[in-house]
Amino acid sequence: MPDAAPDPIADFDLNAFLPYRLNAAAARVSRAFAERYRREFGISIAEWRVLAHLHAAGTVSVRDIEARAAMEKSKVSRAASRLEAAGYVSKAVNDADRRLVQLSLTREGRALVARLLPVAIRFQAELRESLGPRAEALDAALAVLLAPRREG
Repeated sequence: MPDAAPDPIADFDLNAFLPYRLNAAAARVSRAFAERYRREFGISIAEWRVLAHLHAAGTVSVRDIEARAAMEKSKVSRAASRLEAAGYVSKAVNDADRRLVQLSLTREGRALVARLLPVAIRFQAELRESLGPRAEALDAALAVLLAPRREG
């Protein structure tokens, strides 16, 4: 009797499923980094992402951060409100589209980011060191996965 053909459904291994592994790795790295800045600066993951995007892009809308950071609008809005209450972010209505709220860093927000970025840079260096020579291959693979997709 010949061997039965492999059954891809019965043989499915979640721990070998690339999307699952990417998500698990991202969550683990994000939690480890979040613990550092939460302990040192008292901010959440969402707040870090808003601050980082404002540092990189200057004045942007909640909608822009939502798209760039792959965060729900409500999470961006709540994080921005907490950062505004703490004096790190200012909000203004967009003159061209009054439905959009523009966010920008205050002087205190820029000072906080200046203290946060060295922590981020050290964390990245430690992560790259733990990956060793595999870091470059991971960077290349992520560039492929994150590249804009062309329709066609």
